[in-house]
Amino acid sequence: MPLFDVHAHLTHPRLRDDVPAILERAAERGITTIVSNGLNPGDNAEVRALADEYDVVKPAFGLYPVDAVLQEMTGGGVEYPRAPAEWSGEEGARWVEEHAEEALAIGEIGLDGYWVPDAFWDRQEELFRRLVRHAVRIDKPIIIHTRKRERRAFEVLQEEGAHRVDWHCYGGKVKLAARIARETSHHFSIPANARRSESFSAMIRRLPRDRILLETDCPYLGPRPGTRNEPANVAGTLEYIAEVWEEPSEVVEEILTENFRTLFRVEP
Repeated sequence: MPLFDVHAHLTHPRLRDDVPAILERAAERGITTIVSNGLNPGDNAEVRALADEYDVVKPAFGLYPVDAVLQEMTGGGVEYPRAPAEWSGEEGARWVEEHAEEALAIGEIGLDGYWVPDAFWDRQEELFRRLVRHAVRIDKPIIIHTRKRERRAFEVLQEEGAHRVDWHCYGGKVKLAARIARETSHHFSIPANARRSESFSAMIRRLPRDRILLETDCPYLGPRPGTRNEPANVAGTLEYIAEVWEEPSEVVEEILTENFRTLFRVEP
Protein backbone atom coordinates (compact mmCIF):
# COMPACT_ATOMS: atom_id res chain seq x y z
CA MET A 1 0.00 0.00 0.00
CA PRO A 2 1.16 3.59 -0.50
CA LEU A 3 3.02 5.39 2.26
CA PHE A 4 3.14 9.07 3.06
CA ASP A 5 4.98 11.78 4.97
CA VAL A 6 2.56 14.44 6.23
CA HIS A 7 5.24 16.86 7.44
CA ALA A 8 8.45 17.48 5.52
CA HIS A 9 10.55 20.55 4.71
CA LEU A 10 11.89 19.80 1.26
CA THR A 11 12.72 23.48 0.76
CA HIS A 12 15.14 23.48 3.69
CA PRO A 13 18.71 24.45 2.66
CA ARG A 14 19.95 21.01 3.73
CA LEU A 15 17.55 19.32 1.32
CA ARG A 16 16.58 21.58 -1.56
CA ASP A 17 19.64 20.83 -3.72
CA ASP A 18 19.16 17.09 -3.33
CA VAL A 19 15.41 16.80 -3.97
CA PRO A 20 15.51 14.46 -7.01
CA ALA A 21 17.64 11.89 -5.16
CA ILE A 22 15.54 12.27 -2.00
CA LEU A 23 12.34 11.62 -3.95
CA GLU A 24 13.91 8.63 -5.68
CA ARG A 25 14.85 7.07 -2.34
CA ALA A 26 11.34 7.77 -1.05
CA ALA A 27 9.80 6.06 -4.07
CA GLU A 28 11.99 3.01 -3.46
CA ARG A 29 10.40 2.70 0.00
CA GLY A 30 6.86 3.07 -1.33
CA ILE A 31 6.23 6.70 -0.37
CA THR A 32 3.76 8.23 -2.83
CA THR A 33 2.81 11.46 -1.01
CA ILE A 34 5.06 13.98 0.72
CA VAL A 35 3.39 17.02 2.26
CA SER A 36 5.96 19.80 2.25
CA ASN A 37 5.07 22.41 4.85
CA GLY A 38 5.75 26.12 4.37
CA LEU A 39 6.84 28.54 7.07
CA ASN A 40 6.39 32.04 5.63
CA PRO A 41 5.59 33.75 2.31
CA GLY A 42 8.99 33.05 0.75
CA ASP A 43 9.06 29.45 1.87
CA ASN A 44 5.43 28.91 0.86
CA ALA A 45 6.24 30.11 -2.65
CA GLU A 46 9.13 27.63 -2.84
CA VAL A 47 6.85 24.84 -1.64
CA ARG A 48 4.31 25.74 -4.32
CA ALA A 49 6.98 25.65 -7.04
CA LEU A 50 8.25 22.27 -5.83
CA ALA A 51 4.72 20.83 -5.83
CA ASP A 52 4.23 22.11 -9.38
CA GLU A 53 7.38 20.27 -10.45
CA TYR A 54 6.86 16.95 -8.66
CA ASP A 55 3.52 15.13 -8.41
CA VAL A 56 4.58 13.32 -5.23
CA VAL A 57 4.96 16.65 -3.38
CA LYS A 58 1.76 18.17 -2.00
CA PRO A 59 1.85 21.73 -0.66
CA ALA A 60 0.87 22.91 2.81
CA PHE A 61 1.02 26.68 3.24
CA GLY A 62 1.67 28.02 6.71
CA LEU A 63 2.97 30.68 9.02
CA TYR A 64 5.44 29.23 11.50
CA PRO A 65 4.54 30.44 15.02
CA VAL A 66 7.90 32.18 15.46
CA ASP A 67 7.72 33.71 11.99
CA ALA A 68 4.31 35.17 12.88
CA VAL A 69 5.98 37.57 15.32
CA LEU A 70 9.60 37.43 14.16
CA GLN A 71 9.67 40.98 12.84
CA GLU A 72 8.31 42.35 16.12
CA MET A 73 10.60 40.16 18.22
CA THR A 74 13.84 41.03 16.49
CA GLY A 75 12.80 44.67 16.26
CA GLY A 76 12.30 44.58 20.01
CA GLY A 77 15.75 43.20 20.68
CA VAL A 78 14.79 39.55 21.21
CA GLU A 79 17.55 37.20 20.03
CA TYR A 80 16.59 34.47 17.56
CA PRO A 81 19.02 32.38 15.49
CA ARG A 82 17.87 33.70 12.15
CA ALA A 83 17.84 36.98 10.25
CA PRO A 84 14.91 39.35 10.85
CA ALA A 85 11.91 38.78 8.61
CA GLU A 86 11.42 40.95 5.54
CA TRP A 87 7.65 40.71 5.94
CA SER A 88 5.23 41.10 8.81
CA GLY A 89 2.99 38.51 10.44
CA GLU A 90 0.06 40.28 8.78
CA GLU A 91 1.65 39.76 5.36
CA GLY A 92 2.36 36.14 6.19
CA ALA A 93 -1.22 35.43 7.22
CA ARG A 94 -2.57 37.23 4.16
CA TRP A 95 -0.38 35.13 1.83
CA VAL A 96 -1.78 31.92 3.29
CA GLU A 97 -5.35 33.18 3.01
CA GLU A 98 -4.89 34.24 -0.61
CA HIS A 99 -3.37 30.89 -1.68
CA ALA A 100 -5.06 28.45 0.69
CA GLU A 101 -7.32 26.91 -1.93
CA GLU A 102 -4.22 25.67 -3.80
CA ALA A 103 -2.92 23.74 -0.79
CA LEU A 104 -3.63 20.26 0.48
CA ALA A 105 -3.49 21.66 4.03
CA ILE A 106 -2.86 24.79 6.07
CA GLY A 107 0.36 24.37 7.99
CA GLU A 108 2.40 24.57 9.79
CA ILE A 109 0.68 27.01 12.13
CA GLY A 110 0.36 27.13 15.90
CA LEU A 111 1.71 28.60 19.11
CA ASP A 112 5.30 28.63 20.37
CA GLY A 113 6.26 29.55 23.90
CA TYR A 114 9.83 28.30 23.70
CA TRP A 115 11.35 30.92 21.39
CA VAL A 116 8.60 33.52 21.74
CA PRO A 117 8.44 35.58 24.97
CA ASP A 118 4.99 35.97 26.50
CA ALA A 119 4.89 39.67 25.54
CA PHE A 120 4.26 38.49 21.95
CA TRP A 121 1.80 35.68 22.73
CA ASP A 122 -1.37 37.71 22.14
CA ARG A 123 -0.28 38.73 18.64
CA GLN A 124 0.91 35.21 17.86
CA GLU A 125 -2.43 33.80 18.97
CA GLU A 126 -4.35 36.41 17.00
CA LEU A 127 -2.69 35.31 13.75
CA PHE A 128 -3.00 31.62 14.63
CA ARG A 129 -6.70 31.97 15.35
CA ARG A 130 -7.18 33.89 12.11
CA LEU A 131 -5.63 31.09 10.04
CA VAL A 132 -7.49 28.36 11.93
CA ARG A 133 -10.72 30.22 11.26
CA HIS A 134 -9.90 30.50 7.57
CA ALA A 135 -9.00 26.80 7.30
CA VAL A 136 -12.30 25.86 8.94
CA ARG A 137 -14.17 28.22 6.61
CA ILE A 138 -12.77 26.57 3.46
CA ASP A 139 -12.68 23.08 5.01
CA LYS A 140 -8.93 22.46 4.82
CA PRO A 141 -7.01 20.24 7.26
CA ILE A 142 -4.65 22.03 9.64
CA ILE A 143 -1.11 20.94 10.53
CA ILE A 144 -0.18 22.19 13.99
CA HIS A 145 3.19 23.15 15.43
CA THR A 146 3.20 23.82 19.16
CA ARG A 147 5.97 24.14 21.67
CA LYS A 148 5.28 24.75 25.36
CA ARG A 149 1.74 25.96 24.49
CA GLU A 150 -0.08 22.76 23.56
CA ARG A 151 -2.98 23.25 25.95
CA ARG A 152 -3.69 26.78 24.72
CA ALA A 153 -3.47 25.68 21.08
CA PHE A 154 -6.01 22.96 21.86
CA GLU A 155 -8.34 25.52 23.43
CA VAL A 156 -8.14 27.75 20.35
CA LEU A 157 -8.83 24.83 18.03
CA GLN A 158 -11.85 23.84 20.10
CA GLU A 159 -13.17 27.40 20.20
CA GLU A 160 -12.88 27.70 16.42
CA GLY A 161 -14.47 24.31 15.73
CA ALA A 162 -11.43 22.79 14.01
CA HIS A 163 -11.95 19.06 13.48
CA ARG A 164 -9.55 18.23 10.62
CA VAL A 165 -6.27 18.62 12.52
CA ASP A 166 -2.88 16.91 12.68
CA TRP A 167 -0.61 17.64 15.61
CA HIS A 168 2.86 17.44 14.07
CA CYS A 169 5.69 16.27 16.31
CA TYR A 170 3.57 16.77 19.42
CA GLY A 171 5.84 17.63 22.35
CA GLY A 172 3.38 18.08 25.20
CA LYS A 173 2.25 15.65 27.86
CA VAL A 174 0.99 12.33 26.55
CA LYS A 175 -1.94 12.66 28.96
CA LEU A 176 -3.09 15.79 27.12
CA ALA A 177 -2.64 14.05 23.75
CA ALA A 178 -4.86 11.23 24.98
CA ARG A 179 -7.47 13.76 26.06
CA ILE A 180 -7.35 15.50 22.67
CA ALA A 181 -7.80 12.15 20.91
CA ARG A 182 -10.67 11.26 23.24
CA GLU A 183 -12.55 14.55 22.85
CA THR A 184 -11.89 15.33 19.17
CA SER A 185 -11.18 13.69 15.81
CA HIS A 186 -7.63 15.12 15.71
CA HIS A 187 -4.66 13.10 14.45
CA PHE A 188 -1.03 12.93 15.65
CA SER A 189 1.88 12.35 13.26
CA ILE A 190 4.83 10.38 14.59
CA PRO A 191 8.36 11.31 13.40
CA ALA A 192 11.23 9.04 12.43
CA ASN A 193 13.00 9.29 15.80
CA ALA A 194 10.13 7.46 17.55
CA ARG A 195 12.19 4.36 18.35
CA ARG A 196 14.55 6.42 20.51
CA SER A 197 11.84 8.68 21.99
CA GLU A 198 10.00 7.61 25.14
CA SER A 199 7.25 10.18 24.48
CA PHE A 200 6.51 9.15 20.89
CA SER A 201 6.68 5.48 21.88
CA ALA A 202 4.10 6.16 24.59
CA MET A 203 1.86 7.93 22.08
CA ILE A 204 2.03 4.93 19.74
CA ARG A 205 0.98 2.68 22.63
CA ARG A 206 -1.71 4.89 24.16
CA LEU A 207 -3.42 6.82 21.37
CA PRO A 208 -6.22 5.30 19.31
CA ARG A 209 -4.81 3.54 16.29
CA ASP A 210 -7.08 5.44 13.94
CA ARG A 211 -5.44 8.75 14.95
CA ILE A 212 -1.82 7.96 14.06
CA LEU A 213 -0.02 9.32 11.00
CA LEU A 214 3.59 9.29 9.74
CA GLU A 215 5.92 12.26 9.35
CA THR A 216 9.61 13.10 9.26
CA ASP A 217 9.91 16.87 9.90
CA CYS A 218 12.96 16.42 7.68
CA PRO A 219 15.75 17.34 7.75
CA TYR A 220 15.25 17.16 11.54
CA LEU A 221 14.48 14.22 13.86
CA GLY A 222 16.26 11.45 11.99
CA PRO A 223 16.14 7.85 13.22
CA ARG A 224 19.77 8.19 14.38
CA PRO A 225 21.20 11.19 16.24
CA GLY A 226 23.01 13.68 14.05
CA THR A 227 21.76 12.27 10.74
CA ARG A 228 19.86 14.15 8.07
CA ASN A 229 16.27 12.96 7.97
CA GLU A 230 14.28 12.45 4.75
CA PRO A 231 10.86 11.06 3.73
CA ALA A 232 12.10 7.51 3.01
CA ASN A 233 12.48 7.08 6.77
CA VAL A 234 8.72 6.92 7.40
CA ALA A 235 9.00 3.28 6.31
CA GLY A 236 11.14 2.58 9.37
CA THR A 237 8.63 4.34 11.62
CA LEU A 238 5.88 2.11 10.26
CA GLU A 239 7.99 -0.96 11.07
CA TYR A 240 8.45 0.30 14.63
CA ILE A 241 4.71 0.94 15.04
CA ALA A 242 4.07 -2.62 13.85
CA GLU A 243 6.43 -3.90 16.54
CA VAL A 244 4.73 -1.87 19.27
CA TRP A 245 1.24 -2.88 18.14
CA GLU A 246 2.35 -6.48 17.57
CA GLU A 247 0.71 -6.45 14.17
CA PRO A 248 1.97 -7.36 10.68
CA SER A 249 3.35 -4.39 8.76
CA GLU A 250 0.65 -4.88 6.10
CA VAL A 251 -2.08 -4.40 8.70
CA VAL A 252 -0.43 -1.25 10.06
CA GLU A 253 0.00 0.14 6.54
CA GLU A 254 -3.71 -0.32 5.90
CA ILE A 255 -4.66 1.43 9.15
CA LEU A 256 -2.33 4.38 8.59
CA THR A 257 -3.35 4.77 4.96
CA GLU A 258 -6.98 4.93 5.99
CA ASN A 259 -6.06 7.54 8.61
CA PHE A 260 -4.46 9.63 5.86
CA ARG A 261 -7.59 9.32 3.71
CA THR A 262 -9.77 10.36 6.63
CA LEU A 263 -7.87 13.56 7.37
CA PHE A 264 -6.90 14.70 3.88
CA ARG A 265 -9.83 13.16 1.96
CA VAL A 266 -7.52 12.00 -0.83
CA GLU A 267 -5.57 8.85 -1.60
CA PRO A 268 -1.92 8.97 -0.54
